[in-house]
Amino acid sequence: MSDHIIPLIMCGGAGTRLWPASRENRPKQFLRLFGANSTFQDTVLRVSDPSLFAKPIVITNASYRFMVLEQLAEINRDADILLEPARRDSGPAIAAGAAFALTRDPKAVVLALAADHVVQDTPAFVDACRKALDVANAGRIVTFGVRPERAATEYGYIQPGAKISGDVMAIAKFVEKPDAATASAYVKDGYLWNSGNFMFGAKMLLDEYKSVDAASVTAVSEAVKSAGRDLGFVTLPAESFEKAKAISIDYAVMEKTKQAAVIPVSCGWSDVGSWHAVWELSGKDGQGNVAQGGAVAVFEDSRNCNVSSDKALIALEGVDDLVVVATQDAILVSRQKDANGLKRLVAKLKTTAPQVTEDHLKVHRPWGSYQSLDIGERHQVKRIIVKSGGRLSLQKHHHRSEHWIVVRGAALVTVNDTQKMVHENESIYIPIGATHRMENPGKIPLELIEVQTGSYFGEDDIIRIEDDYKRS
Repeated sequence: MSDHIIPLIMCGGAGTRLWPASRENRPKQFLRLFGANSTFQDTVLRVSDPSLFAKPIVITNASYRFMVLEQLAEINRDADILLEPARRDSGPAIAAGAAFALTRDPKAVVLALAADHVVQDTPAFVDACRKALDVANAGRIVTFGVRPERAATEYGYIQPGAKISGDVMAIAKFVEKPDAATASAYVKDGYLWNSGNFMFGAKMLLDEYKSVDAASVTAVSEAVKSAGRDLGFVTLPAESFEKAKAISIDYAVMEKTKQAAVIPVSCGWSDVGSWHAVWELSGKDGQGNVAQGGAVAVFEDSRNCNVSSDKALIALEGVDDLVVVATQDAILVSRQKDANGLKRLVAKLKTTAPQVTEDHLKVHRPWGSYQSLDIGERHQVKRIIVKSGGRLSLQKHHHRSEHWIVVRGAALVTVNDTQKMVHENESIYIPIGATHRMENPGKIPLELIEVQTGSYFGEDDIIRIEDDYKRS
């Protein structure tokens, strides 16, 4: 029996349903959609009471590892970070988290949470966790069933069964996302939304999983057993982890086990699965319009519209129920309630314009970020920000030279065998083929403009010789 819960935060999803703000390489769980924190950060903070929760485990992938580390540092929190070598859906991810939790505590109770969900009433959620802990210690897999606020068609549902203890009930059945008429009937009959968040004894979950798919549990357990450590991350080896079947935890375990239970909760939950969901969770003007994230928007004779913009002013006149999202390289205009339409659109974009589904113009790196400002046949201009103490790899290029102009801070620049400090309003030239590196030894961010000239500007023309982040 355990008196503390180990949060397992699943943070590997791509989140394309909030395109163009969410992209493959910076998905929605890292975006600040509702204030100063991302949904990932809010999830971590929600389970940070040390009287109930132990240090969390975050399971993600190598592409997101430094974003996870940076966002944890911003909220002054620590976690064990597991890196999946490949996406295998929530089943193997949760199994890996459970197996790792057992290395910390042989009686571990784990709370599996998605990193991109919103909970508006944290005390109600934490109270439900306290109640679920006793039931999980008694050998049940407890899911959090959300009391419906409407007849939603975008969520799966749970039919509660016989009472187990207190508010906790057995699960009579899980049902898939319904049509509108069926959803209304479910709400009337007392069904609950399936939040996809679970609490369980780690050993018990693995035993139940093993009873239906022993090979996958063995593969995941071997991966955890032989995991390496790299820059503080726990790296799961591909040769064992990738043998696990790609499957959701619902299909792998929850719909088969006889130990499933549900605790009803009202906590202002949403999986933020569409721009319409973002609109529902946001403060609105008298006509139901929303301007997200500091966007400058003007509405005239328009109702129930949702606007998000990086920079450009958005003006809407004579329209209702629209989503308008403007980033620096893409603009979305969509109907509020057609989430499936956006899914189809992004699928089409992956074949016609894949870059806008993968990266923003501003690309985040472990040392800072860069943003393309202008590109032509023989030149490219970038704005580069290097964090205090950040250092780019020692590298060279075969197809371009570079000219760096410092506009804020100071850069320590290495070119072949020479080092030089470059201050504000100073510049330095990097010839084609020269081995070079830039670092920020100062206490403020280093900002510079980079002008590249040459015949090719792809990231694959970066030949890394040494790298603090082991990307060479």
